[in-house]
Amino acid sequence: MTKGWRPGKRAAIIGAGPGGASAALAMLQQGYDVRLYERNADPKPLGGGVLLSVPVLAILRQYDIDITNFGSFTKTQFRNNRGKVRVRLPFNENVEKAMGIKGWHYGVLRSNAFGKMLNALPDGVLISDHKLDKYEEQNGEIQISFENGAKVTADILIGADGIRSVVSRQTFGDPGIFHVGLRAWLGWCDDPGGIEKELAIIHHSRNVQASYFPMLHDGKPGFEWWIVERSAEGSAVPVDVEGHIRHLLADFPSPMSRFPDHTDFETQLFRWEIYNRPTLKTWTKGRVACVGDAVHPVSPYAAYGMGMAIEDGYFLARSLGGRDLTDLAGVTEAFRRYEAERVDYVNHHVEFARELGKRFHHASAPMAWLRDFIFDHTGFLQRQVEKDYLASAEKMSLQLMELHRNPRATAVNQ
Repeated sequence: MTKGWRPGKRAAIIGAGPGGASAALAMLQQGYDVRLYERNADPKPLGGGVLLSVPVLAILRQYDIDITNFGSFTKTQFRNNRGKVRVRLPFNENVEKAMGIKGWHYGVLRSNAFGKMLNALPDGVLISDHKLDKYEEQNGEIQISFENGAKVTADILIGADGIRSVVSRQTFGDPGIFHVGLRAWLGWCDDPGGIEKELAIIHHSRNVQASYFPMLHDGKPGFEWWIVERSAEGSAVPVDVEGHIRHLLADFPSPMSRFPDHTDFETQLFRWEIYNRPTLKTWTKGRVACVGDAVHPVSPYAAYGMGMAIEDGYFLARSLGGRDLTDLAGVTEAFRRYEAERVDYVNHHVEFARELGKRFHHASAPMAWLRDFIFDHTGFLQRQVEKDYLASAEKMSLQLMELHRNPRATAVNQ
């Protein structure tokens, strides 16, 4: 652990998820020595599909990851369960031209996207089978101890170890994790045929969401589909999962009912009980910084969990900018910049997502009727999504000048 481990350049990252992998790639590009520790003995990219936005793709491109045929170009709409359009997510022409990437959303199988990130890491950076026990700041360094008895000394520690983060708990105390009252079923399948390839639909009935979007997995076209329903901590899982899902989809228009016919329920369906934590106003302390779910777990509404974690890792390394990590004053200044650029922005998206979840799934019957009437007959939801979701993301994209490319938009899947 001494080779390539220079005082002033040593960054230890806990958790080899998207946020940790992004932080590792970004820190390496800033000239740091990086060790990415993962608790699992054999780290594997898992999960269903994700929608990644243009700034996330631009960051991956900055990591020298080829985004050609990376994902499926997607136009996103919100609809009711009869198919009436409530929201059309617009594209920002200035963002398209600046980034050189067409549109806003691209659908990709999470395991494919994450796998490309792991493959981009140089040999020796990822160290598996290391579960964090504790850390201690002393003498201008961080002493890190793992449950397998291993120890390492670093200049900074980055916590990217998920919603039940050991780093975050030791740094900020009990996270106060709570169940948000929602459960998601995430499925994916090959292309069933006869479905528009560039359209993502987010349907809502009175208290259930059923949605889908096109994606690419290993370069092949397919679809991610999902359901969000009410749940509670400790609630029983349906014995007949397939029957339960088909019953929920009966209230939605085609092609929702077709996706289960093309999905292997053993290998292509995931259940996700959704938890969150009270909003944190600071993500750093001393020589420790956190990214992703370690400080801001998200619900499946408007927030983009994998994308935000990738952005966090990039912004953190960008703020550090290659400076000497033995200089605590300099590190503190960089951490403050990271927080200034990310905390309010991300918390806004997370809280907006949480609020949408409440509105769509936990409104009383009279309020749900009024909600649906307003959403179906006015442009209220369209304006809210543009203002509370898109506006700040577009502003951020235009400020990331180092990621800007050619003046003409080009599709990443051509």
